[in-house]
Amino acid sequence: MSTVAVYPGTFDPVTNGHVDIIERASRLFDRIVVAVAASPGKRPLLDIEERTALITKVTGALPNVSVVGFSGLLTTLMREQQATIIVRGLRAASDFEYELQLANMNRAQNPELDSVFLTPAVENSYISSTIVREIAKLGGDVSKLVHPEVASALQRHYTT
Repeated sequence: MSTVAVYPGTFDPVTNGHVDIIERASRLFDRIVVAVAASPGKRPLLDIEERTALITKVTGALPNVSVVGFSGLLTTLMREQQATIIVRGLRAASDFEYELQLANMNRAQNPELDSVFLTPAVENSYISSTIVREIAKLGGDVSKLVHPEVASALQRHYTT
């Protein structure tokens, strides 16, 4: 029986920290589904199609990783993907309280689900999508924070 894990998020944009978590998870589980949330309430900078395409490009060398967009409940997507593990990244202790609340809510909806928390490498622990967007918006260099494809996408977005 293969173990399928889902790594959900808005990924607006996908950062080196996200990729680090995806790579770590790909070594732990048979199949990883990166689930890109539409998240219209967050008003993402990049549309879901572009976010999904960027993650697909960035993770292309990982054969057990696939990328899907979704707009419903995570627990519904988990059932559709026949997944029982939710992967979440923790950058700091302050992330844990919120992530624990989400894990408990997901388990309340489906007792078969477990959440696994992974930490990124130290050099990626300070990176967030919000910070990357702000730096890119102000014309700063994000090349050390994101894949070159993502940096190009941000530059295109902010110069048009």
